[in-house]
Amino acid sequence: MHTQSVDSPPRPQHRTAAGSAGVLALCSLLLLSLVAVRWSPLMSADGDIAATTHDWAVEEPALTRTCRILTDWVWDPWTMRLLTAVVVVWLVVRLAARWTAVWLALTVTLGTLLQQGIKAMVDRPRPVWPDPVDSAHYSAYPSGHAMTATVVCGLLLWLLHRHGVGRAVWRTALAMAVVSVVGVGLTRVWLGVHWPSDVVGGWLLGALVVALAVWTHERSPARTSPGAGAS
Repeated sequence: MHTQSVDSPPRPQHRTAAGSAGVLALCSLLLLSLVAVRWSPLMSADGDIAATTHDWAVEEPALTRTCRILTDWVWDPWTMRLLTAVVVVWLVVRLAARWTAVWLALTVTLGTLLQQGIKAMVDRPRPVWPDPVDSAHYSAYPSGHAMTATVVCGLLLWLLHRHGVGRAVWRTALAMAVVSVVGVGLTRVWLGVHWPSDVVGGWLLGALVVALAVWTHERSPARTSPGAGAS
């Protein structure tokens, strides 16, 4: 089967990416505003869900330990960044796709900076429990774990699709990405270190970063210029 080069001209996708970015930006801004003003119905729903899941976490120590291993090692933001670094090296060494490698590394870095900036701006306290099962630092909104997983998995899935991988590889990668993104969000709430809206906010912002990054990649002159792969 013919495989498409990562830096070869794809079918036009920038309009779809731009439209998706617009919708995600509106949703992200709405949720951010509700969290920032401490909208009562949202705060109440967050509290009820968090309290229920915390009770479950205390009652199920084995499952809670598994969640800690997954969130601290398998789906940790630094694990995701390490995976990104491996793909960046692969893009440069195996495909000579230097522009795409720089784009990937820069997108993940900017996503992290955006996440930290919003955390500092909103300064939302994390849940506090008399019998915590885990701990975390810094502000709660958005969930860094959820946002980083969404950004990294979303970008890597797009690269795989663009590269024209086989159906089996694509389905396996898609399943792993969905499990990782959804799973890390659920573990953060289960462990009592995030409110549910923190996780949803992380997912939305992460998806927004991916959509904007795809739009940027598709619109960039470096992608289609002669020698772009070696630029």
